[in-house]
Parts: sequence; structure tokens; C-alpha cells
Amino acid sequence: MSGEPTGGGRVVVIGGGLAGISAALACAQAGAEVTLLEARGRLGGAAYSFSRGELTVDNGQHVFLRCCTAYRELVEELGATELVTLQPRLDVPVLAPGGRLGHLRRSGLRAPLHLAASLLRYPYLGIRERLVLAWAMQRLRAVDVDDPANDAVPFGDWLRRHRQSRRAVETIWELIVRPTVNLTVDDASLAQAAQVFQVGLLSDAAAGDIGWAVAPLGEIHDRAARAALERAGVSVHLASTAQALSRVMVAGGPGRGRLSFQIDASDGFSGAADAVVVALPPAQAARLLPANIGLAPDFAERLGASPIINLHVVYDRRVLEHPFATGVDSPVQWIFDRTAGSGLADGQYLAVSLSAADDELHTTAEDLRGRYLPALADLLPAAREATVREFFVTREHSATFRAAPGARAWRPPACTQLPGLILAGAWTDTGWPATMEGAVRSGQTAAREALAAIPSWRRSPHAVVEV
Repeated sequence: MSGEPTGGGRVVVIGGGLAGISAALACAQAGAEVTLLEARGRLGGAAYSFSRGELTVDNGQHVFLRCCTAYRELVEELGATELVTLQPRLDVPVLAPGGRLGHLRRSGLRAPLHLAASLLRYPYLGIRERLVLAWAMQRLRAVDVDDPANDAVPFGDWLRRHRQSRRAVETIWELIVRPTVNLTVDDASLAQAAQVFQVGLLSDAAAGDIGWAVAPLGEIHDRAARAALERAGVSVHLASTAQALSRVMVAGGPGRGRLSFQIDASDGFSGAADAVVVALPPAQAARLLPANIGLAPDFAERLGASPIINLHVVYDRRVLEHPFATGVDSPVQWIFDRTAGSGLADGQYLAVSLSAADDELHTTAEDLRGRYLPALADLLPAAREATVREFFVTREHSATFRAAPGARAWRPPACTQLPGLILAGAWTDTGWPATMEGAVRSGQTAAREALAAIPSWRRSPHAVVEV
């Protein structure tokens, strides 16, 4: 984002997740005076780390793709590029019980032919199933993701209409939809699922290359983010919960005045702003936002929530030879090697990510251990002889909104009906699912709209915003 200081423009950003960080940083770089309020004692929102004994643990496994250009640019702005890695070429090991191994990988051909060789050799489908799968992917390229009619259709219905076998759904479609949309194919919107495939796999051969953090997420989204915000001149208030948000008239000279916002927070912060960016989860935003701003009173309930559970397993030896893998014919979805980033001195630390985990949400840690340790041993033969040193569970009850059929109608745009009051978050209408990329894009959009709401910025001949 570029622009020149206009003088006098004040923006308050409420919420220090990726959307809030992006919005605050962009507004400050453009010359606004920015304050960021975060209720927790750290930044990073839902992508954070915590300490557990000798381990530094990410609350969940967060990945990005090469097509996630906004998130990758943010990481660069934070000075954290050395803390992430990106595959040179998409390669997903697909494990099955008994040690069987397949791969989803791309070749050097252009999209969509870049996946052809991998699909034709895919060991978990018959030849006819592979051919029908390739045909359906071609048809999926033509789906209009902005058509409300497509958003109203369950993706699973579309797959059945396009002759996808149950086996193809289980071994291909679910492997991609579940971790990206955080819903099963039957619960996900066709438009949202199609967006994932079109942007991530079917338009650009390199788009789906997978990236991940090689350091704890807190090093990127908290420590590096705070340093970058400080360099940009943002005043960051941690442990500061916004308690009141109101529209007030501010004196502007004899006989004149202008509308402004008044924000009061739990740490004693009280200030006025020309624009406010509310970058909170839906339920929290609903409690803070004033009425009559163009949102349905029950918008948060209508968006709903979908959980993610992560199982953390520390073995006394190495049992997974890949940085990550996914499973078929198994309750295990995706497995990540978090040994290096966690600080573990010896052995191997694996994180098992379970998306759309409604069934597991209220299952006890003991029962999860009893089910998933044998499942891991089925996929990873080396785990059968290994000793489990530690097993624990982290749960995100409301990890994402539910991108279910019809959900996009309840995803609000950045601008509300109250000028200068802006929304940000992966749940707003970015077109993307609830990912780190969607959060950052929403923050960038919020910054543009916040700057445009500042009177002095609108009058400035230099008020050009580019993101």
C-alpha cells in the first residue's frame, strides 16, 4: 500500500489477528495515525503459539499456498520470510494403512495438465474413476463462483451429478475441501469449494504449492508483527478490550463540526478516530457493533462456526519421513512434522489436524488417544515400535465460519452503512474461505476503505491507495 501522509487522519483498529495487523500496518504506512487494540496479551488471533513444557506449540497447523499472495506479502513486510518455507513444486504424500503410499504432485506442464500424470497414477482409484475425476475437474473450472445459485448448492450434490464415486470423494475431493473450507463436501457450498479448486489447482500450475511456518507461529504473527507495527508507528495496546464504540460530533471550528468515533477500552484507552476497523470474530463483533449499520441482528448465528481439533503426539523416535502427509482409509486427515519448530531436542513431534471436527469436538482426550494412536500406527509402520512420550489435544470450537450453502449472503462487505465504520476478518465477503489469506485480504480492503473515510485524506491530491 502506498500513499502520502495527509495529517490528522486517525484510525483505530479493534482486533490484532491477521486482518487487524494487515489493516493497521497498511493504514500507518499510508500516513494515518493508527491505534490497534487487542484483548489478548499477544497478536496473531487464531494463528498463535503457546509453551507446554519444553515444547513451543502452535494452536493448530496453518498452511498457505503459493497463490496466497496477500499473506506472503504480509510475511515479507513483517521481515519473517526466513520463518516460512514454500514447496518448489506441489507434492502431497498420501498414506494408507499398511504403509501404502501415493502422491498428489504437479509436473512442469501448464494447468490443468500439470496434475494429469499424478492423477493417472493415483493408486487409490481405478482407471475409470481417474478419468471421470479429470472430467469433473474440467467442469469445475466453469462454475461461476459469484453466482448465488451456485453458492446455494451443496458441493456433494454437484459431485454426485458429475458421477464422482464415493471412493473418489473420500480419496481426492475430501482431502482438499475439508482442510480448506473446514467442512465436508456435503456441508460445503459449491461456489466456495469451486473457488478453492479454481484458484489453488486449476488455473495456475504453481498456485497450489504448499507453504508452512518453520518457526512457531507466534514468532511471525506476534513478535515479528509487533516489531513491524512499531516501525510503522502504530500504537499497539495489548490486553485492551474495546468496550464501547459510538458516533460523536467533534468541534471543527466556529459553527462547524464533524462526525467522529469514540472508542473506550478496558485498559483505560479512550480516544476518537476518523475511521474504525472492527477486526473481530463474528460473535465478538456483533456484541460491539452499533445497531442499524446494515447487518442482520443474527448475522453471527447465521454464519455459524465449524471446529478444528489438533492432536499433538511426541514420539521417542522419527516415524514420519515427510514434512507432512495426508491419510486415506483412516480417521487421520493431515499430519505435520513440527519437531524443528517446537524446540524438541530428540524424538519427533507430530501434529494431526482434524478439520470439520464436529464429531470429535466433545470426545475426551483419552478416547481420541485410543482411536488415533492406532490409526497413526496403521499409516506409519515406524510408529508401531515407537513410544509415545506425550499426547495432548487443542480445540478451536469456532475455528471458522461455516461456508455452507447460502452462507455468502450473510458475509458482509467491508463497509457498513455507517461511514467510516469498517469490518475486517476472514468471515467478511472476501470470496475466499476462512484462511489466513482471506484474513489478510480483508485487512487490506479495510485499510483502503478506512483511508477513504478520512476527510483530510479524501481532500489530499496524493490520496492514492494501492494494495
